[in-house]
Amino acid sequence: MKTWLTETFNIKYPIIMAPMFLVSNMEMLVAAADAGITGCAPALNWRTPEEFEKAMKELKEKCQGPFGINLIVNKSNVHLQRQLEICESINPDYVITSLGSPEKTIKMLKPKGVKVICDVVDVQYAKKVESLGADAVIAVNSGAGGHAGPIPASLLVPMLQKGCNLPVISAGGVGTGAGLLSVMALGAEGVSIGSPFIACNESGVSEEYKQAIVDYGADDIVMTNKLSGTPCTVINTPYVEKIGTDQNFVESFLNQNKKLKKYAKMLTYYKGTKLLEKAAFSATYKTIWCAGPSIEFVTKREGAKEIVDRLIKEYDIALEKFQERNQ
Repeated sequence: MKTWLTETFNIKYPIIMAPMFLVSNMEMLVAAADAGITGCAPALNWRTPEEFEKAMKELKEKCQGPFGINLIVNKSNVHLQRQLEICESINPDYVITSLGSPEKTIKMLKPKGVKVICDVVDVQYAKKVESLGADAVIAVNSGAGGHAGPIPASLLVPMLQKGCNLPVISAGGVGTGAGLLSVMALGAEGVSIGSPFIACNESGVSEEYKQAIVDYGADDIVMTNKLSGTPCTVINTPYVEKIGTDQNFVESFLNQNKKLKKYAKMLTYYKGTKLLEKAAFSATYKTIWCAGPSIEFVTKREGAKEIVDRLIKEYDIALEKFQERNQ
């Protein structure tokens, strides 16, 4: 499988272990490289710029292959400037930008040889990042976990191929080798896979979260706006059923104003107003588990390399069957 992704980063298989907030860690990125793919982690998974810089230096030493960093590039990321400076100094192999303009990222990092790949959900934004000098786009489709796009991969990948001249990497809905084959057949240069890796041995999430990835399936994925105000896919656990998926009045009011939200959290901490805490902060990333429908195909706990090996074996079988039918 020779594609832009494999040739650019000298990896065996055209797969990115997708960046997942509060899930991706150093061990997963190292394991991804050892498995013949590449892993990416959100810079915000390290809570301070100092912790992020230390992790980047360790990754340079420990990771025997390419790795990437995911940057939130809008105003909500108060650490963006420092994160960019660290990336400029230490140089990950690539950066994936999300939720904003990649212009500053491209200007700072491309001269250092860092590839800049941008999350997009439509052709209009793909054209915009192309004009700014992006190297490739991640087609975030409706099968993605977390903040999914509105368009299925079967439409989005061809739309982006027609609408811009950048390599397209599909994100969302792939949990089998046959799924990988179908997306590659659309013309994608690779895939970004997240949810099937949440339960891998190298993941640092709780045992309960990992087991939920195994136990639940595609029909158990629901959309909620209680976490951040932006619709996000989560597992419909009994707790999610109890608190619901729509924001109440207090949550909606606080999420519209970042300053109020911060002060309200301070109030609950210092004054112990449990009523407000229950009303406004019942949903957190610790109590609600993000995932996409591709958890349907996770049936056991295994290492990252085992997951990759299984996907490639299934890919080869699916390709062979397709070729037999068309001889």
